[in-house]
This record gives sequence, C-alpha cells and structure tokens, in this order.
Amino acid sequence: MQVLARPLWRIRLGRELPRYALCGLSLAGIAASARFAIAPPRAQVAHPAASIAPAPVDLAAQSYASLFVRRYLTWNAAEPEAHERALAPYVGTGMELGAGLRLPSTGQERVQWTEIAQQREPMEDEHVYTIAAQTDTAGLIYMTVSVLRMAGGGLVLAGYPAFVGAPASVRAVAPERLREVGDPALVTVVERALRNYLASSDSELAADLTRDARVSLPRLGLTLDSVQRMGWSPRGGSVVAVVQAQDARGAQYTLGYELDVSQERGRWEVSAVQMDPTR
Repeated sequence: MQVLARPLWRIRLGRELPRYALCGLSLAGIAASARFAIAPPRAQVAHPAASIAPAPVDLAAQSYASLFVRRYLTWNAAEPEAHERALAPYVGTGMELGAGLRLPSTGQERVQWTEIAQQREPMEDEHVYTIAAQTDTAGLIYMTVSVLRMAGGGLVLAGYPAFVGAPASVRAVAPERLREVGDPALVTVVERALRNYLASSDSELAADLTRDARVSLPRLGLTLDSVQRMGWSPRGGSVVAVVQAQDARGAQYTLGYELDVSQERGRWEVSAVQMDPTR
C-alpha cells in the first residue's frame, strides 16, 4: 500500500470548495434580485413603422381647374365681353382680362368635355393639373392649370394656363396567349353567362351565379354573336373571354371580359363578371 503525501492547503481547498461555490451562487442571486428591484427590465414593444398616407385628392381644386379650362376655351368672337365676364372670378391682380386670351375677329368655340389627365404638386398647397378638353373646332386640346389653396382655404390661379402635349402613351400590345380552357362544361357556362349578362337578362344569368355573386348588368343591351377565344387568366381562378357582340342599332363590338369562376359539387358557377359593383 502506497501512501501519497499532499499539501495541506489542497486538502482544505477540496473540502471547502462546495461551500465556497454555494456562497458564490447565493451572492449572485442576491445581486440579481437587487438589480430587478432597482431597475426592472421593460418589455421591448415593436412599434410599426409609420406609414406615409398619400395626399388626399383635392376634388374642389380639380373642379376649379376644369371649370376654368371650360370657360377659357368657350367663346364667341361676337361677344368678347361675355367671355371676360365668365373668367372674371378667376382673374386676379396682375392678370389680363380674359386670362390673357384675345379673341379673333370671327368664329366661336365650345368645349364638349374636360377630364383631368395628370397632376403634380410642385410645392405644398399647389396643384398643377393637365386637363384634356375636347372642343368642337380645335379638337382635343391639353392644357396645364396651376391652382393654389390659400391659407384661408380659398382657391386661386397661380398664373396663366399653358397649352401642352398629351401624356406619353404607346399603342396597345397584343394580349398574351392564355392557357386554354379544356373543360367543355366550363366553356358552356361562361358563354351562357356572358350571353345573359350582355342581354341584361338577370333571371337567366342567376342560374349560373354563386350565392354570393355581385353582378351589375350593363344597360346597353347587347346580343352575343360569338366567342372568339377563351383562356385561364395568369392569376388563375378566372376565365378571360374575347367576344363579338352587337347592339340594337347594329353596331358591332369586340369586347374582353374576365369572369371569376369556381366549381361547386362538380358544377361550374360564376361569382363576378369583369368588375365588382360594391367597390
């Protein structure tokens, strides 16, 4: 039997180490409790990023600009004073009578309709509208009108109007080739639904609609002549159909419709035709 000699300090350390460890854990617990009592942790609440809402449409400013263009472009050379009176509410200090328009010696012009084509806001409370105006003599004209919303809430022209060109556009592109509808039953339902929809026959159309379908019938009253092509839309769940139809006068139209469809107990039904009248 071999007897090993060990230093006394190692023997004491081995005997007292568990007690030292227990004391250390106790002190750590006391310190943690004191920290929680003095400065308790707070839950980190994630606040959603503030969304920037688009500026509300200023309908009054749009109407103000459209009415100005209508009055500006409507004139009769034989009655120049009438044109100046029509524009008097818009002409302010520093602006010429008639908003700077001097009528020719003969002729007249009337505006048939106007429409807002574009708008921009170069600075706060200023709207610059591009307005399309169809006239009976000069044809389709585009003008820009700058409107200011004053501090008191009133509207005022920010300067003279300007004739401009039309917004950029390109010719229509050929529709993409869609996946063919291979189910003859679905083809029949879509064609029948479109025939009754175009004819404004709500009672006949109802037989092919889902219970929650929302459909608003056209008032023109058309006769479906033929379905040129039919295919599944890229997003699925709806069928796109190009049809030929004619009205009671004999005018013929090529029209495109998208119908939301679903299958219920093996039978195809339509839930929407081209648009949702409730939105």
